[in-house]
Amino acid sequence: MSIDPYLERLATLRQSEAPELRKQVESDSRPRPDWAQQTVKKPPAARSRRSRTPTVGEVVIPEPSGWVDRWLGEDVRRRLETLGHMVEGETPYDRFGFSPDVARNAFPWFQALYRHYFRVRSEGHEHLPAEGAAVIAGNHAGLLPFDAAMGVLDILQHTDPPRLARAIVDRWAGSLPWINIFYARVGQVVGTRENFADLLDDEQLVMVFPEGMDGIRKTITQRYRLQHFHVGFVEQALRAQVPIIPVAFVGSDDQTPILYNVKPLAKRLGLPVAPITPTFPWLGPLGLLPYPVAYKIVYGEPLNFHQRFGPESANDSRLVRYLANQVRRSVQLLLDRNRS
Repeated sequence: MSIDPYLERLATLRQSEAPELRKQVESDSRPRPDWAQQTVKKPPAARSRRSRTPTVGEVVIPEPSGWVDRWLGEDVRRRLETLGHMVEGETPYDRFGFSPDVARNAFPWFQALYRHYFRVRSEGHEHLPAEGAAVIAGNHAGLLPFDAAMGVLDILQHTDPPRLARAIVDRWAGSLPWINIFYARVGQVVGTRENFADLLDDEQLVMVFPEGMDGIRKTITQRYRLQHFHVGFVEQALRAQVPIIPVAFVGSDDQTPILYNVKPLAKRLGLPVAPITPTFPWLGPLGLLPYPVAYKIVYGEPLNFHQRFGPESANDSRLVRYLANQVRRSVQLLLDRNRS
């Protein structure tokens, strides 16, 4: 019987609901996101470095077995086949709960959204590293995390060897029954300090949205105006000595325009947001579905702070805040240049 490392991590996470807060690196009183202030114990399983990811040309795939295979195309099918290298040993999951089989089965549904619903265009792929760890930091909006999903699909289809970006999930979303398991199975990771550090140590791409929940609850009057950036991702990048790649998601702010956020109701229900949109709550849950807006994803030049500042710089709160603001300005500039 296979043991799922993700469930072990989840159990450990639940046992540490009130851990001692780490030293704050922000100079203001704003709370830091969960992945910047929480810590969990390492699972007992030993860690091992993953094998090299094959290039698209090195992958051998069988003939298409149905219309879905033919619709996906040979290139995409080759890329999906490379996901298997991320899991080694007897378990069908990696230690974060990622399942190549679940990801392959879910991919056609998300690919339909990518190609036909959001009609994603992207540029700046030359800034994505072919190997090694990096932090990808972008804007966040639209209530439901379709921006993260489209970003993960876009990176997988525009890197060779194909790379699966691991999106950091807010702890609240990571606590939702069933949903948290699905997130883990398709490669997303609950945002704890240890998970973040482990991903970078494993030389993976880590996608973060430093606005956190403030991003998804922006009202229509705040469209494409970045909110306060949490700084934990900069601290992690400095400690791991990896670059930060800014990315702009144009379209996510338009997919579910929020007219008003009923904050007292959200607080009473324990939700991050209680939105009123042109379609919600009037159409019930269907009103939360995104509009079919066109997406444009733009990757900016890497910010190589690690070439100037060493790992010990992560303890300098003023420097970390300054660098986080530099990333924020880079993302805002990408948004402003590409909205037309």
